[in-house]
Amino acid sequence: MGERVPGWLRSGGRGSTGRPVVRAGVLAVAAALAVAAPAAANPNTVNPIPGLNGTTALPDLRGRTSAVAQATGLLSANRTQDTNVLGTDLGIMWDNGNGEILTAFGDSAGLGIPNLLNGSLWSWRSNALYRSADRNLADGMTFDSTPRDLLGQAKELVPSPKIPYVEISRIPTAGVAVDGVQYMSLMSVNHWGEPGKWETNFSRLAVSTDNGENWVDAPETSRPNVDGNRNFQMSAFIKDGGYVYQYGTPPGRGGLVYVARVPEKQIRDLGAYEYWNGGEWKRGDVGAAAPIVFGGVGELSVQYNQFLGQYLMLTTDNANSVVMRRSPSPTGPWGPPEVLLEARELPTAYGAYMHPWSSGPDLYFLTTVHSNYNVLLLRTTLHR
Repeated sequence: MGERVPGWLRSGGRGSTGRPVVRAGVLAVAAALAVAAPAAANPNTVNPIPGLNGTTALPDLRGRTSAVAQATGLLSANRTQDTNVLGTDLGIMWDNGNGEILTAFGDSAGLGIPNLLNGSLWSWRSNALYRSADRNLADGMTFDSTPRDLLGQAKELVPSPKIPYVEISRIPTAGVAVDGVQYMSLMSVNHWGEPGKWETNFSRLAVSTDNGENWVDAPETSRPNVDGNRNFQMSAFIKDGGYVYQYGTPPGRGGLVYVARVPEKQIRDLGAYEYWNGGEWKRGDVGAAAPIVFGGVGELSVQYNQFLGQYLMLTTDNANSVVMRRSPSPTGPWGPPEVLLEARELPTAYGAYMHPWSSGPDLYFLTTVHSNYNVLLLRTTLHR
């Protein structure tokens, strides 16, 4: 894992699937991007090539959180490059209800036809998914399979036209399984702005009845980026007491957090959602939702932790550090932020998505490093 450039890239040989690896193409693209400054969200100026992006091994973290393994990319034992994912971000995880964790990633850089319309030298997909049954996370998270397209690469689950100010990407932000059906919330990105800022057209559920292999839009679940629905453009899901709770934020980072809930079997009926106004639930009135977390947050995940007997929320804060909040109930009150990973330890990091099977004193979560444009599995120790 400490090689400056992996052997398959140096030799121009074949990956483990036997398909040819285009060494010259990788190096040409990487060289062109080697001097590009990283942006906080825009996937176009990324460089996922180890050595050329300054990354040669796992980061040496000295604080409360440690790096376990790189989950994606050329430094990962998962060899996602064999399905043409050299770099990617996010890593939204949920239990599929049948002994697997499904992990949806966001914009994924690979080889192929570049998206020159938006200034990218990479061919990228807006979303991809990998499955895992690995319960021993101490040495990393092993991926077992991925939906593939006709070229054998990780399939773009919900396509987008990649046109700025129309739809530049369709990015997953949350997932949940109900009665064997997989639901994934995605945001339709209209355009990228300054680092940490972007605008969306809407958020919407996509549905899969074959364990994430194929997905269809559920247009009746669309939340346009206006009025109260703006507060649910990015999401996190938990199931509790027969309800699916949806935690929402506006597009970009630095927003507030809101919460809604819906009976599990009515997840596709927006009229059945109730919104927490700070004291009670209001059915069907998204404008009634009141903030439950202040202070400015970025990409979030929420789950119940059995060891603590509390609900946990992981986000980044205004300083771009990964922080955790605790609550005795899904609605709060949420405690003050506890810093799990300071931004100075892992610059350009964003996102903090908890592993659903991580319910003990060791909390595992996925975080992206933009300068490496890949996802790390991290571990922190919880204290009562």
